[in-house]
Parts: sequence; C-alpha cells; structure tokens
Amino acid sequence: MTIHATAIVDRLARIDPTAVIGPYAVIDGPVTIGADCEICPSAVIMGQTQIGARCRIHPHAVIGDLPQDRAFAGGDTSCRIGDECVIREGATVHRGTRAGTQTVVGSRCMLMTNSHVAHNCQIADDVTIISGALLAGYVQVGRLAVISGNAAIHQFVRIGELAMVGGLSKVVQDVPPFFMTDHDGNVVGENRIGLMRAGLSALERQEIKGAYRVIYRLGLGHDEIVAHLTGYVTSDAGHRLLDFFASTSKRGISRDTIRLRRAA
Repeated sequence: MTIHATAIVDRLARIDPTAVIGPYAVIDGPVTIGADCEICPSAVIMGQTQIGARCRIHPHAVIGDLPQDRAFAGGDTSCRIGDECVIREGATVHRGTRAGTQTVVGSRCMLMTNSHVAHNCQIADDVTIISGALLAGYVQVGRLAVISGNAAIHQFVRIGELAMVGGLSKVVQDVPPFFMTDHDGNVVGENRIGLMRAGLSALERQEIKGAYRVIYRLGLGHDEIVAHLTGYVTSDAGHRLLDFFASTSKRGISRDTIRLRRAA
C-alpha cells in the first residue's frame, strides 16, 4: 500500500494493500478501496463508499458526500462504484438520501470532468457521462449509454441501454434503449453507429429500426404500442426494448422531433 504522507486517511477506512493514495487526498469515514486503485492528489472520498478494483479517481473528484436533497434527514446511506471506473477532475457522486439506500455506478464507467451523479442514481456498466453532464436524483442509466456534454437529466428519468443523449440536452422524459436525442431531449432516431459498435446483429438492428417506427410513426397509444411490439420483436435486444417500454415510468417516454414539428 502506498499512501502519501500528506494524505488524510480515516482509521475506519479499508484500503487494499495494492492501492495508491496520492498527495492531499482525503479518505473520510468507513470507505472501502479495492485492489490496484489509484486515488489521485486532492481527491475526496467520504462516508460509506465502496470503490471497486482498478479504479482511478482524479484530482478534486468528490465521491460519497451528502446528497443535495432537502429531504435528507441523516441516516445510513451509501455509494458504490464498480470495477475499472475512471472518475475525472471535479466529478461528483453523492450518496443515497433515504436511510438504507445507495447510489450505484457500475463497472467500466467513465465520468468526465465536472459531471454530477446525484443521490440514488443507478448507473449500469460501461456508461459514459461526458463533461458537465448533470444527473438529478433517482435517474437510471442503462449499459453502454452515453450522456453527452452539459446535458441535464431530470430526476426519475430512465435512460435506456445504448441510448445516446445529445450534447446540451434537457431530458425530462425517459429515453428508450438504442435511440438518440437532440438538444431538446426529443428522440431523433436509432443510435445506428452505437448499435454497430456494440456488435448487435443485423436482425436486432432491423427490429430496433422497426420498433422506432411503431413507437413514433404510427400514432399509437402506449398500450397499443406494447401490444404491437409484443407481436413484432423476436430478438434479445427487441425484447429488452419492449420490457423498457412496458415498465412503469414516472416521467413518460420522450417524444420525437418529427411528430412535434407536425403538431406545430
């Protein structure tokens, strides 16, 4: 274990012997830091926070601080970061707000400079959150999704897997898996390049394209869309999209740009 002489490490912290703690870093509370992690100079990790193996926490990142929530009344809340995550300069991840809850960031995620993950967010594996993006409380983000720079995601919104949220977006409703948004948070089509890079088969990509048409071009209501997709999709990806759309949503599903233009 290498801990710089100027670092401040709480006696309750559990740090793997292979971890490196840099100058002026602060480990405050019962923090757990996994194997081969590097905590860079002036990073701050607080509370009941668990950092997985092989993570790199860059200068001035803050993980596990109190939630920015007026409803927070103290209590036992936590934060968990998976393996092989990169959390860049100035990024913040806050712990859960209600007793017994936690904020979760999955494995192999990258949180770029000055991004923010609020209390009780649930971030799946391989997510990229680009500089300045802000996730409000209770946001859920699916695997391999990308939240572009300076996007703002409303509380309780769900971002589906492999979704691409456009830069400067204001996202106030759920973004279904495999789709992408414009800067107003409206869906503009499938994330075609992302689907190909992720290795989805031609059948899966074709089904997602067809599902986009069902959801956004036929003028159907929610239950009609679910019924139509149930009889249409056959692939694993198609069923995951159906499951997302059929699940309960607190915010509703994002609209698409073409329909909005027609309505205007």
